[in-house]
Amino acid sequence: MTVYNKHKNPALASDRNSFELLESGEQYFPAVFAAIGDARREIFIETFILFDDAIGRALQRQLISAARRGVYVDLTIDGYGSPDLPQSFVQPLVSAGVRLHIFDPRPRLFGLRTNIFRRLHRKIVVIDATIAYVGGINYATDQLADNKPNGKLDFAVRICGPLVADIHSFASRQAQLFTNHNRRWQRAARHDRHAIQRDASEFVTRDNHDHRNDIERRYRAAIHAARTEITICNAYFFPGYHLLRALRRATRRGVRVNLILQGTPDMPAVKMWEKLLYAHLLRAGITIFEYLPHPLHAKIAVIDQHWSTVGSSNLDPLSLSMNLEANVVIRDPHFNQVLRTRLQHIMDHDCQVVGITGEPQRRSIWEPLRQMLVYHLTRRFPKWAGWLPAHVPELHSIDRSRHITRRLEEVADSRSSQ
Repeated sequence: MTVYNKHKNPALASDRNSFELLESGEQYFPAVFAAIGDARREIFIETFILFDDAIGRALQRQLISAARRGVYVDLTIDGYGSPDLPQSFVQPLVSAGVRLHIFDPRPRLFGLRTNIFRRLHRKIVVIDATIAYVGGINYATDQLADNKPNGKLDFAVRICGPLVADIHSFASRQAQLFTNHNRRWQRAARHDRHAIQRDASEFVTRDNHDHRNDIERRYRAAIHAARTEITICNAYFFPGYHLLRALRRATRRGVRVNLILQGTPDMPAVKMWEKLLYAHLLRAGITIFEYLPHPLHAKIAVIDQHWSTVGSSNLDPLSLSMNLEANVVIRDPHFNQVLRTRLQHIMDHDCQVVGITGEPQRRSIWEPLRQMLVYHLTRRFPKWAGWLPAHVPELHSIDRSRHITRRLEEVADSRSSQ
């Protein structure tokens, strides 16, 4: 039996693909930086957050070094998640030849970010079309779990084998969308046909046009097929009605359903929304574990012996109805055993069980009304979310001739005025 080891986790093979589970920044950053250092032809990176901190500057140095030795480097960041990169950070990248793109950059209004919806939330790395990384880990020091109290627990997967070709094809096509400055995302994305499936494992994305619910459908199909156990570890858990119903029906079939949710959330509102579902979930026979050591940022699941997923998609309205997301669905019993062992350790040692120590047993007279409200919210929010926002996100590129764009200057001006 394969045993998970936090400090040494060998790649596991399935159908000529190999998968290596990476936990938080402590394992992820050294692996990605080493792969960038070995790159010879091309590097594609998409990330939601890139900060000008120790981790962000380490990535900057690696990309500059790769570009200077002739490697094609394409970096895409989100305008909401990475809004305050200074000129001193951006200019060395583009001067070295890194192609830097910003998804939907917008100026602040009264000091507040206005590009709240439809974020580029994917976290993808593809190197030389031979190695890929997919997960939920951003480039920031708070992704180091040992950086307490704010360090986050998260996961990614390192992939080698035929599946990398699918991820590379997707990443390279996305990069081509940035050829023209200010190209509209809606216009470009409609030509993207990237849902490539394989018998063993697959790369699955979500967008707001052709693939609105691909990730959620993979979850629901796996839940419907579950026979013994479902364990979902998700940072922001407020899914739609259909997924909740699938979990409830699984418990009726005798499937053990475990949810690992935030116990010490990075945003207090997260806990409030999740708790609206607690009574409903507990009465359905679902076991809820709250992760306590520090904020939980993971987006992973394991079902039975052969299905798991690692990626960027939360199970909340933003990820399921608005954001651009990417997950890997892995159908491999060996990788599942590694992931299951790690999640079992987390449940046994790092969580409190809600309903025994964390949830009052006495129901208030208002609970039926609250449950009805939650029912309708979860059933209707995908349709409502499709109405927002009215604007079409833009793709903006920064090249050598324009080290800092007008939009970045607006961000810097608004930052200095605060």
